[in-house]
Amino acid sequence: MSNLFMLPIIDLALCTEGIAEEVEEDTSAAVVGSMSIALGINTFLIPNKVLDGGIIGLGLIISYLLNTNAGFTIMVLSIPIFALAWFKYRSYFFNSLHGMLLSSFFIDLFHNVNQVPIKFSPILSSFTGGVFIGFGIGLMLRFETSTGGTDLLAQYFSEFIKINVGIIILIMDVFVICLGGLFVSTETFFLSAITISSGGITTSLCTWNFKSNDY
Repeated sequence: MSNLFMLPIIDLALCTEGIAEEVEEDTSAAVVGSMSIALGINTFLIPNKVLDGGIIGLGLIISYLLNTNAGFTIMVLSIPIFALAWFKYRSYFFNSLHGMLLSSFFIDLFHNVNQVPIKFSPILSSFTGGVFIGFGIGLMLRFETSTGGTDLLAQYFSEFIKINVGIIILIMDVFVICLGGLFVSTETFFLSAITISSGGITTSLCTWNFKSNDY
């Protein structure tokens, strides 16, 4: 009889252990992914005034023009998006909040890395930066977290204009680098296009054959 009473306790312990391991894996992925994004931005993008797409790109434009901390700027720009997520996509809010906070933290923590001289051409730096960022984003997506950003807006807009979410994200990214070309430099536009391309390919490779739950 005592064994019958012990079975629910054992099941609960195993379930708790499984949840703890999953949380640990998700947190590790968010930390490693955020560090990769931060290194890509600080080491390869900022020295050449290159952009990524989405909220990160908008944050970098403001950082270049106003000399603000890029990570903090990205975090501030993300507030309206996470407010929308709280009311409309609650699971997105919880899955992405720690990714956004960690990536913003590491971007500013690694800020001085961009002062280390790396003898890469601007084109190679743009490509390599995209790979680092794409790997970080892809790793987090593998564990169903992200940095948040314009992918939520794309999902939201797709409900009204009936266009594929991926196409909307691409339009937003192109819009961001066009702003960079307008307010920063023409070279910024072309180099940023390389970053977005290499980053998108790397993210796709990291998430190949991976099926995530819809938000």
